[in-house]
Amino acid sequence: MVFWVAAVVIAGMMLAVWAISVALRDAGIVDILWGFGFVVVAWVSWLVTDGHDVRAALLVFMATAWGLRLAIHLAFRNIGQEEDFRYQSMRRRAGDKFWITSLVRVFGLQAAAMWVMSLPLQLGISAGDRGWTALWVIGTVVFLIGFGFEAIGDWQLTRFKADPANAGKLMDRGLWRYSRHPNYFGDATGWWGIGLVAASTPIGIVGLVAPAFITWILVKVSGVPMVEHRLNKTRPGYQEYVQRTSAFVPRRQRSHRRE
Repeated sequence: MVFWVAAVVIAGMMLAVWAISVALRDAGIVDILWGFGFVVVAWVSWLVTDGHDVRAALLVFMATAWGLRLAIHLAFRNIGQEEDFRYQSMRRRAGDKFWITSLVRVFGLQAAAMWVMSLPLQLGISAGDRGWTALWVIGTVVFLIGFGFEAIGDWQLTRFKADPANAGKLMDRGLWRYSRHPNYFGDATGWWGIGLVAASTPIGIVGLVAPAFITWILVKVSGVPMVEHRLNKTRPGYQEYVQRTSAFVPRRQRSHRRE
């Protein structure tokens, strides 16, 4: 039951926000919904399930903390700004048909992705196996590491961009000295933590498809490749930064780096 309920709730949220985006001529509001949507799915899964245990509560807490932080961060960053360059480019190509293009390629695809990514929440919260396992502890630690990387990385980048003296400059400080995308690394790591907690029940193992999916998306599709394609054109010295800094997993810069 929880799977169908989650699907209906996600579809309803996406359709409502799509209608608002058409009126505002700003498809970028879907980015704010992205994080908040998982909070809704987690709580809906909780409400339609009987007999909650510590694992279910832990998963709801994780989803709420991750989703609200991301939604608030993106709301402060995006509201009042022009539409994100990704959607502007799509709008130019689609022309007058962007309203239907955005429904399918933006909101429809993100609805499907949200359902897949929320599988650990749906499975872990609704599963009947209530036994404690060490995966709870491991998953929680992994989640906290990922949450910290994502939150700190976003905070550092926001502060950097807020300083007018940094306009047009390359962010290579703090966590960004050890990874070109510490926020993306944190995002994926946090979901691996959620997936591990859900995997403490046999059916929850299926949910590991979610962190594998988001890691692939971030590393190979719409995360690192898309951002780096743009930064290569807009940030002087970006290729040198690429040569000395890990793309995803944080590590010390290569020995030939500039100190």
